[in-house]
Amino acid sequence: MSHPEHPNQFALLTQRRFAPFFWTQFLGAGNDNLFKFAFTVMVTYQIQVEWLPPAMAGLVIGALFISPFLLFSATSGQLTDKYDKTKMIRFVKWFEIVVMAIAAYGFMQANVPVLLACVFLMGLHSTLFGPVKFAYMPQHLNERELTGGNGMVEMGTFVAILLGNVVGGLLIAIPKVGAQYIAWSCIGVALLGRVLAQAVPSTPATDPGLKINWNPFTETWRNLKLAHESLVVFRSLLGISWMWFFGAVFLSQFPSFAKEVLHGDEHVASLLLVVFSIGIGIGSLMCEMLSRRHVEIGLVPLGAIGMSIFAIDLYFASRGLPASAPLTVSQFMAQTAHWRVMADLMLLSLFAGIYSVPMYALIQLRSQPSHRARIIAANNILNALFMIVSSVGVGLLLKFDFTIPQVFLITGILNAIVAFYIFMLMPEYLLRFIAFLATRLVYRFKVRGDEHIPTQGAAILVCNHVSFVDAVLLMAASPRPIAFIMDHRIFQIPVLGWLFKLAKAIPIAPQKEDPAIYEQAFARARKVLEDGDLVCIFPEGAITKNGELGEFKGGVMKLLETHPVPVVPMALQNLWGSFFSRVEGNAMTKPFRRGFWSRVGLVAGPAVPPPEVSVPLLRSRVQALIETPL
Repeated sequence: MSHPEHPNQFALLTQRRFAPFFWTQFLGAGNDNLFKFAFTVMVTYQIQVEWLPPAMAGLVIGALFISPFLLFSATSGQLTDKYDKTKMIRFVKWFEIVVMAIAAYGFMQANVPVLLACVFLMGLHSTLFGPVKFAYMPQHLNERELTGGNGMVEMGTFVAILLGNVVGGLLIAIPKVGAQYIAWSCIGVALLGRVLAQAVPSTPATDPGLKINWNPFTETWRNLKLAHESLVVFRSLLGISWMWFFGAVFLSQFPSFAKEVLHGDEHVASLLLVVFSIGIGIGSLMCEMLSRRHVEIGLVPLGAIGMSIFAIDLYFASRGLPASAPLTVSQFMAQTAHWRVMADLMLLSLFAGIYSVPMYALIQLRSQPSHRARIIAANNILNALFMIVSSVGVGLLLKFDFTIPQVFLITGILNAIVAFYIFMLMPEYLLRFIAFLATRLVYRFKVRGDEHIPTQGAAILVCNHVSFVDAVLLMAASPRPIAFIMDHRIFQIPVLGWLFKLAKAIPIAPQKEDPAIYEQAFARARKVLEDGDLVCIFPEGAITKNGELGEFKGGVMKLLETHPVPVVPMALQNLWGSFFSRVEGNAMTKPFRRGFWSRVGLVAGPAVPPPEVSVPLLRSRVQALIETPL
C-alpha cells in the first residue's frame, strides 16, 4: 500500500483514509461517556430510586456496560473479519442512533430501567466497534504509520471520554431542562457520527468465507486459541490487558482518593481525571516521535518502568496530607504538596500511553489479516476480565483496611513484577529496549533506506561487520525480529554473549573448525526462512580489524540453494573507532573513546532478487552503501 509521505501523525487528519474514521470513533467514545456520566449524576443526585441507591449506581452502570464485552466480543470479531469494515462502522452508527433515541425517551421520562437497558446496549455498541477500530487501521496505514495512527486514536479516545464526562455533567446539572438537553445532545452526536461514517473509505473483508459461530462461549475459547498461535501476539494481549487492570485501579478510585486522601470536593476528582487523560494523550502522541515512525516495542519496557516509578511515588506524595474542609480546585492547586500528586498522576498515565500504543501496533502488524479482528476481540474479552479482577482486588484490599495510597503502592510494585515476568518470557521486548537506549543515548543513530527492510515475508540481510554491537543497531532499525548468524566466540563475551543468546542469535564456526556447529547454523537459519522471518549474515565472517570491508564468504549462496528469497544489502557507517570496534587491537578496552552520542548510521539498499545474487555483487553493493555520505 503506497500513500503520500506525511510530516507527522497529525497530517493523517487531513487524509480521507484516516480522518472520517478518527472522528467517527471519537464521537462514539464521547457519546458513550456523555450518556453514562449524565445518567450516573441523575440517579446519584437528582432522582431517588429505592432499588438503586447512589452508592451502587456507578458500580451497576459500569458492570452493565462491560458485560457485552464478555458476552459478544467473540461474535463481533467474526462479523468484522467476515464483512466490509466500513459497512460494519455504518451499521454500528445506525445502531447508536436507535439506542440514543430510546435513551432520550428515558431521560425525558426519568425512566431508570429504560436507561439501564440503554447502558447495556451502548456497551454492545462499543463491543461491536472495538474490533473494527483496530482491524481497520492496518488495512489503511502502512507499518511506518501504525504507531502514529494508534497514538492518535488512543489520544482521541481519552479526550472524547473526558469531554463526554464534562459535557454530560454540565448539561444534566441545568435545572429543569438538563435531561432534555442531554437527550437531544446524545441523538445529535450519534447523527453526526453516522454522517461522518459515510466518508470512511471501503475496507474489504479479510475472511468473507468465514462461517459465523453464534455460541459466544465456544467462539471465545476459539479466539483465545487463535491468538495463542503467535506467542508474541498472545503475550502482547496479556500485556495490554494488564495495562487496563492498572488503569482501572486509578480511575475507579479518583472520587474516593480526592475526597478521603486529598480532602478535595467533587471538582478535584474531575481535575484528577483531566490530568490522567492529558497524560495518556501526551504519552500516546509521543510514541511516533520516540519510535521514529516504526512499531517500536522497545518503548514498552520504558512505559512499564515509568508506570511503576510514578505509581509508587504517588503513595509517598499522598501520605500524611493534613485533614481539612473540602477544598475547591483553586484551594487544592494553591498547596504545593498537591503538585507532586498531580505530576505523579500525569506521568504514570503518560508512561501508560507509551506502554500501550506499541503493543496495539504490534498486534495489528503481527496478526494474520484473515483473523485480525477476532484476535482484537479476544483482547477485548481479556481486557474486560482483567478490569473485573482489578475491581474485585481493590475491593478486597479496601475491605482489609488498606488505604487508597497503599493500594496505589501495591499496584505499582505488582506492575514491576508483572512487567519483569513478561519481559523474561518475551525477551524481544527487553532486547528492543536495549537497542532503543543504545541508539538514543550511546549513539546518534541515523537510518536511511529502511523502506527496503521487508515488513513481511522471508529475506536475508547482509551487512558489514564493524563492531560487537552491530546486531544491536540492526535490531533497532528493523520493525521485525532478526535471527543473526554470528561467530560462536562472541557468545563467550560477558553480557553481550548473554544478550545474543537471549536474542536467539545463531552461533556459527568455520566448517574446518567445527563442522557440527557449521551445519547446525544453516539448519536453524533455513527454519527461520521457512517461517517467513528475517535472517542476517555478516558475510565477512568476523569483525573487521582495520575498518575496511573484508572478503565475503559464500554462506548466503548456501542458503539461497534451498530458500531463494530476496537479499537486502546493508551498511553500518562510522562505527569504526568506537568503543566496541577493534580500532586499536582489542575492542572494549578504552571507554568513552569518542564520548557519548557520536554519529553512526545504517543504510539499506534495494533487495536483490534471488536469481541475480552473487557474492561479488553483494560485496560491491555493501561497499557502495558504506561510501554513501552519512
